[in-house]
Amino acid sequence: MWQLDFSEFETTAGGMWRLAGCRDYWSKYELGWHVAPTANQHDAIAAVELALTEAGRLAGRPLADLVERDAEGNVVPLVTIVTDNGGPFRSFRFEAFVATHPELRHVCTRVKTPGQNGSRERGCGSLKYEKLFLEEIPDALNLVAHAEDYRVEYNTVRPHEALAWNRPLDVHLGLADPLIPSFPETEDLPAA
Repeated sequence: MWQLDFSEFETTAGGMWRLAGCRDYWSKYELGWHVAPTANQHDAIAAVELALTEAGRLAGRPLADLVERDAEGNVVPLVTIVTDNGGPFRSFRFEAFVATHPELRHVCTRVKTPGQNGSRERGCGSLKYEKLFLEEIPDALNLVAHAEDYRVEYNTVRPHEALAWNRPLDVHLGLADPLIPSFPETEDLPAA
């Protein structure tokens, strides 16, 4: 399950930018951000296309090639995209885009329940508070560079508390179990 949403950021030189990105709910892997001055259906589609490209790169082939069929011959989607009820996600273009990708399914959260998309909301907050708000970012090019630096560090360097201190990339690729800590546990010996 991927969670998708927009987040706003204002640069110091002026201009409001919207970051849209998908985050894998299970592995907490950030699949990349699309940065634009708008937050419309085209930006939502671009964010999903970035995520599909990244997921295909990690899988070694496009996700569409991995689609299976059930006993009745119906396509079983690989990924469910969870969004809020914003206009970009309810648009005909976005729904048509999802319909043309058999590997995808789209679900909207209930109205006024941002907690149902909480992993994505926390991911956007972490990006802002741990990277973007710490430095002056003058323009969109610097914003993209900072966001990508954070994404790489988040996915590959920093262990994640919710994943038993494993890295999101390792969990996403199946190299680590999100229930088994990656660090050796201390041995408590009796006092003599």
